[in-house]
Amino acid sequence: MVKLAENKHYSENKPIEKAPLSAKVYLPLIQHLGKVCNPEVKIGDIVTLGQKIASIEAHVYAPIHASISGKVTAIGDWPHPVLGRAKAIVIEGDSRDEISVFALKNQQEVEKLAADDIRKIVLGAGIVGMGGASFPTHIKLNPPKAVDTLIINGAECEPYLTADARLMIEKTAEIFQGIMLVSKCLGVKEVYIGIEDNKPEAIKAFKIFSQIKVKILKSDYPQGGEKQLIQNILGKQIPRGKLPFDLGVVVHNVATVYAIYEAVYKSKPLIERLVTVTGSCVKNPRNLLVRLGTPIKDLLEFCGPLKEEPAKIIIGGPMMGIAQYTDEVPIIKSSGGLLLMNKEEAKILEENSCIRCAACVRECPVGLMPCQINLASERSFWNLTRKYGASDCIECGICNYVCPSNRRLLQTIKRAKLESAK
Repeated sequence: MVKLAENKHYSENKPIEKAPLSAKVYLPLIQHLGKVCNPEVKIGDIVTLGQKIASIEAHVYAPIHASISGKVTAIGDWPHPVLGRAKAIVIEGDSRDEISVFALKNQQEVEKLAADDIRKIVLGAGIVGMGGASFPTHIKLNPPKAVDTLIINGAECEPYLTADARLMIEKTAEIFQGIMLVSKCLGVKEVYIGIEDNKPEAIKAFKIFSQIKVKILKSDYPQGGEKQLIQNILGKQIPRGKLPFDLGVVVHNVATVYAIYEAVYKSKPLIERLVTVTGSCVKNPRNLLVRLGTPIKDLLEFCGPLKEEPAKIIIGGPMMGIAQYTDEVPIIKSSGGLLLMNKEEAKILEENSCIRCAACVRECPVGLMPCQINLASERSFWNLTRKYGASDCIECGICNYVCPSNRRLLQTIKRAKLESAK
């Protein structure tokens, strides 16, 4: 792990605000790990807020819902923040935003729900892991093996991002209720929440709950990775090729359990998420509650005017985020941040030959040899990249960060992972 410049001062004290509704939203049919959904609406259809508009018969998927009410005006290719381009449903809003349509359940009704009932609600709401992985949550609520420990990820270790911290401070009770719902589904004996020591308000907020053990973590990167959380909280290491449930553990992000609370208590599907809009180019950094499908240009306009023209726009954080080629790209379920970097911050350094210093090996949080995978990948030796464990890379970017030769280690490892999956 490494200590990074956190740069959270831009937005860490900015309370949650609702972003203005966009005139149009662009909802990609793939916002999750798994199968691409099929449209359940056609051009010209009138849709209501929260209506299911896309789904598919598959095991690994999550349905898509209308994030505004209005008219479907197009279904076709559109810029995608992760895939470059993907098919999307375009809805033109009618300005009748009836969010009150979602029915509120009382505590007695919720307590009567069985674990399977909660899982069905979560599936129906289209909830995915909102820490960035976007794995369908209903599957993680029903692991193939019995588990005894639940870990809630409140680390938010990426520099600049503060959305999870604000959520923990402002929606503490709701997150707690979501944690209790997840605990019921999993039947766990112990519940932990891991929060970095740079979030004292969030730590204080969760210490009032006797059902949860608060673990204060060092503000190092990548503290929020599943494997790192499990090791630092439980002292257990996940063997290569294994998953957390193999050790009797399940990890959920705080934003995910908040979405579970809203789905169960409010019958509200996943139609919006919290996004940190930040960076040195942003005049008014904010933590915004944003409807899915909102083009990032609308958020930049709301937080503007810009101090200077950005050299790079990233969805996510500076380490694991993805640079965007257009401001037409929409916010999707996995979009936790919108970062604008100036020319100095975004400059590309000259790449030099590997000097065999092993800095990347020493710092790799999962014990890989990034330099060796890099060399094998550059020569298309895919059998070697598999042997060196490229598939275990968590894509944290530390290898690039520490390399004195500015090698594009992560980029070549990502390619190796893609080639190995063929």
